[in-house]
Amino acid sequence: MSLDALFAEPVFAQQRGRLLDLLRVHAFAEREVTLSSGARSNFYIDTKRVSLDAEGGYLVGQLFRRMIDEIAPAAGAVGGLTLGADPLATATSIASFHAVRPLHAFIVRKEPKGHGTGQWLESAARIDPARPVVVLEDVVTTGASTQKAIERAVASGLRVAAVIALVDRLEGGRDAVTPHAPLYPLFTRKDFLP
Repeated sequence: MSLDALFAEPVFAQQRGRLLDLLRVHAFAEREVTLSSGARSNFYIDTKRVSLDAEGGYLVGQLFRRMIDEIAPAAGAVGGLTLGADPLATATSIASFHAVRPLHAFIVRKEPKGHGTGQWLESAARIDPARPVVVLEDVVTTGASTQKAIERAVASGLRVAAVIALVDRLEGGRDAVTPHAPLYPLFTRKDFLP
């Protein structure tokens, strides 16, 4: 099944539509902001307002899990750069367990652990290195944080099969990410602005 067919599947389409409603109401704002990249923008999407919500987290987990079943069925784990990817990875991991296809979650630190092993990834020891992983991202703008997550996962001995983003702002991030792994957004800027 292609992602277009998956997006048209009735249950997936209903859940995706509900998640978009939640993001539009609770996470989207048209106002001047400075993004983590340092760039200025006239809109902002604070996805954590929805991904940390019980219903929003449930929907993210269900939708991301189904996308992974289609684009990376051999994947064994999901994760990304803290903090944006943390609720996404947790929700997806829990949904995968309920679907009897468990995916471990991992967290990519922004700085190496300051004590003990000095590791970049949390939960890496639970991941089967023979199986690929999927990197999750809340919002892709320039792709810098996604690239960082991919680089640190690869440096830890993992193979990245794909990246799933909640939102692609369509501001060049895809071009930065796709040389490293294919990018599959659930939504794009066009879902929020004309």
